[in-house]
Amino acid sequence: MDRRQYLSVSSALIAGALAGCTAPATSQADLSASTPSTPALQPDVEDATLDELVTGTNAFALNLFDELRTADDAENLMVSPISATVALAMTYAGAGGTTREQMRESLGYTLDDEQLHAAFNELQRTLSDRGKNLEEDDIPSDYDEADDPVPFQLSLVNAIWGQEGFPFRDEYLTTLENHYGGGLNQVDFVENPDGVREAINAWIADQTDNRIEELLPAGSITSQTVLVLTNAIYFMANWRHPFDEDQTEPANFTALDGSTSTVQMMSQDVQVPAATIDGAQAVELPYVGGTTGMLIVVPPAGEFEAYERTFDIERLGRIVDALEPQRGYVNLPRFEFNSECKLERSLEAMGMPDAFDPDAADFSRMADLSETGGNLFVDQVYHDTSVSVDEQGTEAAAATGSVINLVSRPPTVLDANRPFLFVIRDRSTGTVLFTGHVVDASAAQE
Repeated sequence: MDRRQYLSVSSALIAGALAGCTAPATSQADLSASTPSTPALQPDVEDATLDELVTGTNAFALNLFDELRTADDAENLMVSPISATVALAMTYAGAGGTTREQMRESLGYTLDDEQLHAAFNELQRTLSDRGKNLEEDDIPSDYDEADDPVPFQLSLVNAIWGQEGFPFRDEYLTTLENHYGGGLNQVDFVENPDGVREAINAWIADQTDNRIEELLPAGSITSQTVLVLTNAIYFMANWRHPFDEDQTEPANFTALDGSTSTVQMMSQDVQVPAATIDGAQAVELPYVGGTTGMLIVVPPAGEFEAYERTFDIERLGRIVDALEPQRGYVNLPRFEFNSECKLERSLEAMGMPDAFDPDAADFSRMADLSETGGNLFVDQVYHDTSVSVDEQGTEAAAATGSVINLVSRPPTVLDANRPFLFVIRDRSTGTVLFTGHVVDASAAQE
């Protein structure tokens, strides 16, 4: 059985138009998306500029997660802030006036336009290059390139779907092509809205290895839709220190509501970055290559909700700074679940309501509506995620997991037998790729 981590995320932002402002269709467009491409430009971005972007997007990441988790604290949840913020950055490029200022503040942008889009360009290319130059020690000894998936994959791609004949501004489309690698796929929302929806969903499914098959539900695309901006991130990686499947045993997990269930608990004796801070246990489990890792935080028993409410960018930074190599047992349940989110209300609550208001929205830098009339606004932002975490039980992984043999049992540095938070981040840039919580491990093993 191929045991490894799969994380798939897709975001789609739908721009609608008030009645009467959609350009007439000319002909039926090809409903297949262009092959994902890298940005047309490769600007030289200073480290300080990239750091400034990452700081802002990470703050947005945890603020967004805080807004979403309050909707239903009892559900397992995961979001990918990098996917959402890239889709929103492509939208921001076309915003003006108060809409633009609200988005800038809510999304944590501090750079000017030229620096901002160049930094997103650099960040996407940097993340997509992860895993391309793995060290020999990161490749299992029995790895068969013909039969086995590569031990590390991270892809982040964009696609732009626009109504054919609509007066998009050349400057806007050039920004998207130069910095987000997305040429315009001309489609016919007017005559074939559901066909376009199915084509977009098929593209998303292809980019996420079919982990996300229907990002856009029935009815989400109408004849008034003029633009859909999509982003897909797919992550698959082996642990640098795989768990031994033979060590996985039934164990109790206390859910958020206090109920106890029996789950399959993975366990290993390993040296990893770990810390105990503010009463919480934290470890970071690295993936092959060492450039990414999963930070797992187990708050004190009975204090999960209070702790999570204060889990912001400052607390995350303190945890990361406190991590030091420690030897001990890590107990972590297998988990697998999907999350489907609509971000409109959360983004409005975070301070950008005008973008979703048909009357107040200002996307004048996106299209020239002087002849068609009407107004553009964001109709909805769909965000779906899928995660699967287990032992990665190849033969080499089992051998690796059993090479340590001590006479005395080392201490337990993390015991995730109750609700916990997880953050998957790029350790080099500090970028938060995914953030989530598991409050019911039993539900995540069904």
